[in-house]
Amino acid sequence: IVQGLTEFLPISSSGHLRIVPELFGWSDPGASFTAVIQLGTMAAVVIFFWNDLWRITWAWCQDAWRIVKDRSTKGERSSDDARMGWYLIVATIPIAIFGFAFKDQIETGARDLRLIASTLIIGGLVLLWADRSGSRTKGIEHISTKDGVTIGLAQSLALVPGVSRSGATISAGMFLGFTREAAARFSFLLSIPAVVLSGLFSLKDVGGGDGLAVGPTLVATIVSFVVGYAAIAWLLRYLTSHTLVVFVVYRVALGLLLFGLLGANVIDAR
Repeated sequence: IVQGLTEFLPISSSGHLRIVPELFGWSDPGASFTAVIQLGTMAAVVIFFWNDLWRITWAWCQDAWRIVKDRSTKGERSSDDARMGWYLIVATIPIAIFGFAFKDQIETGARDLRLIASTLIIGGLVLLWADRSGSRTKGIEHISTKDGVTIGLAQSLALVPGVSRSGATISAGMFLGFTREAAARFSFLLSIPAVVLSGLFSLKDVGGGDGLAVGPTLVATIVSFVVGYAAIAWLLRYLTSHTLVVFVVYRVALGLLLFGLLGANVIDAR
């Protein structure tokens, strides 16, 4: 339930999956468990945006074949859907590189609750800045290669728990002038390749070591799919007529609460 609710809301799913077990006295399920159950929320994205994804994939395949056949990108102009496919690929490259390079640090030191509390607060303030300063005039059809690279770099920051993948990419989108809804829509589409690759890479660790067994992991993945689908539908409707301030307040309040609990030795940072 926590994964499904927080994957798409800009409040950090990985941070919450570290915080909630600590508050309830459960053992930390680990980074691999977190990565695998994200496959459930990614299934929700795929089904919710199925028509868009099918159209983008088909257009991209045609465009890629045209480039291979003609051995040139000149001549016929790529369609909006084909370009979207290229932008999603380009924007995924940064998180793939950084995720592989810093895998060990992400699974150990990055799960420190002091770091998560800090990134929750800082990320919330950045989200507020983006929400207040962005022009919010561009639709998703106006995205460019530069926009894709910038949002992709922002997504790589979410390798640190507490940053929030959706929060970072939506903030970057609004800084670039996109509407809240357009930034969120591209953020959701962009999440698919990154999270699927991460989840598949971590499948080998399910049931091993101190992690949770296959059965509980499967249950968590299914539940995250159901809750995640509802969260996508709600957030896209919400952003058509509301600001992101409620998420900013929540992030800052949660970060301050964590610092208070850590300072009082109620919970352990590591």
